[in-house]
Formats: sequence, C-alpha cells, structure tokens
Amino acid sequence: MLVFAAIVLIGSVLAQTDARYTADWKSLDARPLPSWYDEAKFGIFIHWGVFSVPGFGSEWFWWHWQGQQPPDQNCVRYMTENYPPGFSYPEFAPEFHAQFFNPEDWADIFQASGAKYVVLTAKHHEGFTNWGSPNSWNWNSVDNGPHRDLVGDLGNAVRNRSLHYGLYNSLYEWFNPLYLSDKKNGFKTQEFVLHKLLPELYNMVVRYKPELIWSDGDWEAPDTYWNSTEFLAWLYNDSPVKDTIVTNDRWGIGCYCKHGGYYNCEDKYTPGELPKHKWEKCMSVDLQSWGYRRNMKIVELMDLPDIIEDLVRTVAMGGNYLLNVGPTPDGMIPALFEERLRGVGAWLDINGEAIYSSSPWRVQRQNKTDTLWFTSKGPTVYAFMTTKPTRAILTLYEPKTSENTKVTLLGIPTPLKWSPIQPGAGLIVLLPELPFMPGQAWTLRLDGVL
Repeated sequence: MLVFAAIVLIGSVLAQTDARYTADWKSLDARPLPSWYDEAKFGIFIHWGVFSVPGFGSEWFWWHWQGQQPPDQNCVRYMTENYPPGFSYPEFAPEFHAQFFNPEDWADIFQASGAKYVVLTAKHHEGFTNWGSPNSWNWNSVDNGPHRDLVGDLGNAVRNRSLHYGLYNSLYEWFNPLYLSDKKNGFKTQEFVLHKLLPELYNMVVRYKPELIWSDGDWEAPDTYWNSTEFLAWLYNDSPVKDTIVTNDRWGIGCYCKHGGYYNCEDKYTPGELPKHKWEKCMSVDLQSWGYRRNMKIVELMDLPDIIEDLVRTVAMGGNYLLNVGPTPDGMIPALFEERLRGVGAWLDINGEAIYSSSPWRVQRQNKTDTLWFTSKGPTVYAFMTTKPTRAILTLYEPKTSENTKVTLLGIPTPLKWSPIQPGAGLIVLLPELPFMPGQAWTLRLDGVL
C-alpha cells in the first residue's frame, strides 16, 4: 500500500512537471508564478537606448518630435536650436557611445541597492536593440553606436552577483515600415509580427535566457495580432527558461490587469486595496522621465524617504517594486541615481527581513491616514513607521497580543517595553531614542501576535 502511494505521488509530481500549457489565456493564466519573483520584492529597471543621446523630454522624444500630430514644439525647438537642418533621429545612434559603460560597476551598484532582480531595455519603442539582433540590421548596439552587446555584458555581470536578470521588450515600433503597413491594414496582416517581432523574441530568449520578460508597446493591437498566446505557450512549455520565466500583463488590448504572469496594470500603479493577484509597481527616480534627461532638476527626483515609503507601501499591499534609473549615453549611472540606490540598500541592510519573502498581513495599514504599514513572515508581524513618531509612545491597534508577545526594533536586539490596550487587543509600545535610519523609516518586529 505504501509503495502504491509513493508511485501515485511520484506520478503526480511528474505530471505537474510535464504539464503543457495551451495557447489560450485560460491555460496560460493558470500557470503558477515562479516563487523567486514574489520572494525578491525589489528590482531595478533600466531605460537606456538611442533616446539617451538627445536626453530631452523623455524616452518618447522621437515620437514627440516626429510622430505625434501636432509635434511637441519643445522638441521641435530643441532640434532647431541644437542640430543642423535635416538632422534625422537615426543620426543620434552613432553618438550612443557607451564608452564609460562598465557592467561590473553597474552590477555592484544594483547589488548594493538590495535589489534581487534587474530589468534592462533590450528594445524600446524606437526599435533599436541593445544586442546584435539579426532582425534589426544596423539598428542595434553591435552594428551601431557602442559596437558591443549591452544586453549580454550586463547579464553576465548581474548573474555573477546572483541577481535575477530580466529584459524589457516593446512589441511595437513607432516607425517600422512593416508595422506601419500592418497598422494601415487594420492589423489584419502580420508582416511585422512574423518577420520581425517573433523571430527577434525567440532569438532573444534562446540567446540570453532571461528570467523575466517585461512586455510593453502592445496597446494598439489585440493579442491575436501579436500572437501573444502562441509565444507564451512556447515560453512556458519549451523555452530554455520554461521553469523560471516570469512575464507581465502587456500582451495586447484588454490584457492589462487581466492576463499574463503578474500584473503591471499601468505605469506607477498604486492600488487602493489589496489586489487578489500578484502585481508590480514600476516607478522612476526621475519623476518626469524613464530615460536620461540632460536637464533634469533635483526637485524632479524622488528623495530617499519617498522611495522607501513607496517600497514599503507596495510590499505591504502584496506587490513588487521596480525602481527605474536612466543611464547617460556614455554609460554612466548619474551620481544622484546611484546615491538613491545605495540609500535604499543601506535601509534594506537593516530592514530587509521585513521585506524579502514577506507576505501581506491581514491588515496592510493601520488606517487610511496613518503612516504605519504591516507585512508578515510566518508567525512574525512587522510594523513600518514611515515617518518619525512625534512621541515616544506608539499605539498599534490591530495586533492581538499574548503573554508571549515580544517587540523589538530592527537594528536593536534589546526587547522594547509594551503594554496591552485591552486584554488581547492592541498594544502600546515604548519607543527608544530612534537611531539614524536611511530614508527615515523604522521597523518594529512583533513576535507572538495574531
């Protein structure tokens, strides 16, 4: 009987391992999200490309200058005042030198930030690939500009530090003739998808084996045009990363917050209540742009306390936090961005146990106006104070205490004094003199509470 039970159990495990996903959303959406992603909590986003050369407005510069109608007059004026008549956007590519790009330096910064995964733009909407794509002749970083494989070089450095590596890929390309022809045909033809997008995607996955694909640029056409379900079925069933790959929800009109691996929903998404599905908030240190801007001002950047509070809120609500920086065209991460990232890492060095591999608690926030957020890990509850309390006494209304309750401040091992508000419900904590903390946010650890 025991032998039979063991055989049944082994057969069940093998069946789960060999499960095949079909090219439809019902099947694909049923795939469990690889556990590494939820455990990681914090990642770094990098927007880098030809758009970094003009460094004006945002990474949408080309579209704002020559795509949208009427054009953005600020972009038109910038070009008129700084470049000769007839200058075309592709002429920026040779100026994308990346001569100071040292992937080891970048990876050191990302590791120091406390991030557990890194996502680089392999291709943005301009269509320029940061790797030697055979489907993007002379419009890639090996044939043009840096003359090196940026995706591969950074991937090696990141993985050598045991960080997960993901790639951003835009489905559409603003000015690709094949895409524009399909668009003109009401997306009833798929010349761009069959001859450019899909061969490039398959090649990218096989060559670089990313653990995350951050899809974007999908919103003009349905998923049936992009052949999204067919690609994802291959990705989950037969690709070299089928067991570890994580995807988002940008695979065609109507997919946001509905289909895919985890949900982005929209840029800088901030839900008002605990979502039922794993999600991610992508946020940029530069509040005005994802790509590098030459004229950014310090008042337009997130400061460290804002970043920490945003991270805490996101994780408390069950999300991952993907923080973006835009490197310069010569391959440097601006010093202010590096300072912010290292500040996050210094905070996580002390408070990371309340972030990594945590889960939302039964209550995420003490009340709608308070700055107290909660996470949990097994029997332990963590309470984040994202602003410095004005008094030495902190009241927590939600935890249910017992005679075994113990309260400590992360970074200080000595237990804190506390007393119940009423038997078994709530507690008042006597705070010590709070030590300096990067980001001005402190974390209480509560053991023996419900």
